[in-house]
Amino acid sequence: MQVSPDNDNDADEPMVFIIIGKAYEEKGDDGVDIHVLLRAPDDDTAVREALNALSEEGFLEADLDQIGTIEEIPDEEPHASAYKGALEGEVAIIRFG
Repeated sequence: MQVSPDNDNDADEPMVFIIIGKAYEEKGDDGVDIHVLLRAPDDDTAVREALNALSEEGFLEADLDQIGTIEEIPDEEPHASAYKGALEGEVAIIRFG
Protein backbone atom coordinates (compact mmCIF):
# COMPACT_ATOMS: atom_id res chain seq x y z
CA MET A 1 0.00 0.00 0.00
CA GLN A 2 1.41 3.37 -1.01
CA VAL A 3 0.65 6.31 1.23
CA SER A 4 1.10 9.90 0.13
CA PRO A 5 2.99 12.21 2.49
CA ASP A 6 1.11 14.54 4.83
CA ASN A 7 3.24 17.54 3.91
CA ASP A 8 3.33 19.87 0.91
CA ASN A 9 6.93 19.14 -0.12
CA ASP A 10 5.82 17.36 -3.29
CA ALA A 11 3.87 20.32 -4.68
CA ASP A 12 3.84 20.78 -8.46
CA GLU A 13 4.80 24.44 -8.16
CA PRO A 14 7.90 25.64 -6.31
CA MET A 15 7.43 26.64 -2.69
CA VAL A 16 8.17 30.30 -2.09
CA PHE A 17 8.77 31.04 1.57
CA ILE A 18 8.37 34.33 3.37
CA ILE A 19 10.36 34.84 6.54
CA ILE A 20 9.51 37.80 8.76
CA GLY A 21 11.87 39.18 11.36
CA LYS A 22 14.30 41.87 12.41
CA ALA A 23 17.93 42.19 11.35
CA TYR A 24 20.78 44.11 12.96
CA GLU A 25 23.70 45.70 11.12
CA GLU A 26 25.55 46.82 14.28
CA LYS A 27 25.56 45.65 17.86
CA GLY A 28 23.16 47.66 19.96
CA ASP A 29 21.20 49.21 17.10
CA ASP A 30 17.40 49.04 16.93
CA GLY A 31 17.48 46.81 13.87
CA VAL A 32 15.34 46.92 10.77
CA ASP A 33 12.16 44.97 10.08
CA ILE A 34 12.64 42.56 7.19
CA HIS A 35 10.76 40.17 4.96
CA VAL A 36 12.83 37.58 3.10
CA LEU A 37 11.31 35.77 0.11
CA LEU A 38 13.02 32.75 -1.39
CA ARG A 39 12.37 29.40 -3.01
CA ALA A 40 13.45 26.32 -1.04
CA PRO A 41 12.51 22.65 -0.71
CA ASP A 42 11.73 22.94 3.03
CA ASP A 43 11.62 25.43 5.88
CA ASP A 44 15.01 24.44 7.36
CA THR A 45 16.73 25.15 4.06
CA ALA A 46 14.78 28.41 3.71
CA VAL A 47 15.94 29.63 7.11
CA ARG A 48 19.56 28.66 6.43
CA GLU A 49 19.58 30.40 3.03
CA ALA A 50 17.88 33.49 4.46
CA LEU A 51 20.49 33.79 7.22
CA ASN A 52 23.31 33.36 4.69
CA ALA A 53 21.83 36.09 2.46
CA LEU A 54 21.41 38.46 5.41
CA SER A 55 25.02 37.86 6.41
CA GLU A 56 26.17 38.60 2.85
CA GLU A 57 24.22 41.90 3.02
CA GLY A 58 26.18 42.92 6.12
CA PHE A 59 23.77 42.02 8.90
CA LEU A 60 25.44 40.71 12.06
CA GLU A 61 22.35 39.16 13.64
CA ALA A 62 18.74 38.39 12.83
CA ASP A 63 15.69 37.47 14.85
CA LEU A 64 13.41 35.45 12.59
CA ASP A 65 9.88 35.50 14.01
CA GLN A 66 7.66 33.81 11.42
CA ILE A 67 7.99 31.57 8.40
CA GLY A 68 5.36 30.51 5.91
CA THR A 69 4.72 29.85 2.25
CA ILE A 70 3.15 32.29 -0.14
CA GLU A 71 0.00 30.72 -1.56
CA GLU A 72 -0.91 33.43 -4.10
CA ILE A 73 1.18 35.72 -6.27
CA PRO A 74 1.41 39.10 -4.50
CA ASP A 75 -0.22 42.05 -6.31
CA GLU A 76 1.54 44.92 -4.55
CA GLU A 77 5.15 46.04 -4.47
CA PRO A 78 7.69 45.37 -3.09
CA HIS A 79 6.45 41.81 -2.55
CA ALA A 80 5.43 41.26 -6.20
CA SER A 81 8.97 41.89 -7.46
CA ALA A 82 10.49 39.92 -4.59
CA TYR A 83 8.23 36.96 -5.39
CA LYS A 84 9.27 37.04 -9.04
CA GLY A 85 12.94 37.14 -7.99
CA ALA A 86 12.40 34.21 -5.63
CA LEU A 87 10.91 32.16 -8.47
CA GLU A 88 14.08 32.90 -10.46
CA GLY A 89 16.27 31.60 -7.61
CA GLU A 90 17.13 34.87 -5.88
CA VAL A 91 16.85 35.55 -2.16
CA ALA A 92 14.90 38.81 -1.89
CA ILE A 93 15.33 40.90 1.23
CA ILE A 94 12.77 43.64 1.84
CA ARG A 95 13.72 46.25 4.43
CA PHE A 96 11.19 48.38 6.25
CA GLY A 97 11.88 51.64 8.05
